[in-house]
Amino acid sequence: MIRLFKSFLVLSIFLVIAQISYGQPKQGRDAYEIALPSLNGDTLKLSSLKGKVVLLDFWASWCGPCRSANKDIGKLYAKFKEKGFEVFSVSLDDNISAWEKAVKKDKITWQQVNDNGGRDAKTAQQWYVDALPTTYLIGKDGKLLAMDLSEKQLEKALKDLL
Repeated sequence: MIRLFKSFLVLSIFLVIAQISYGQPKQGRDAYEIALPSLNGDTLKLSSLKGKVVLLDFWASWCGPCRSANKDIGKLYAKFKEKGFEVFSVSLDDNISAWEKAVKKDKITWQQVNDNGGRDAKTAQQWYVDALPTTYLIGKDGKLLAMDLSEKQLEKALKDLL
């Protein structure tokens, strides 16, 4: 009986690892579609940015490191937006008012959408977001290039790609 339990446990662990590694977005794969409401209620789609280099940014107003990252993203956005760089930020805020205030306070001018389920939000689960902020760099062809680059790494990548 103990042998059977150990076998079942090992198999269960293997299946969980296999499922996570299969679902986790990987370099070279097409980016999963995202279609969510913006601050003004319009539905924005990630796929509408195909042809541009896109930073997909998962964040929330209550996340201190996210708010700090907004400043860094803002600098790079201002520097590279005319060359074909776009940012698509997905807020996981439950509180829409807090999200709106953070966008204004952080002077965010790039595309913002909201999936208000926190870490349990459908989009966060689809992209396997387990920490905030989480970012993905997406090429002009809509394929994933990298994940969670530092500001310097992102700037270098943008110089190379644009």
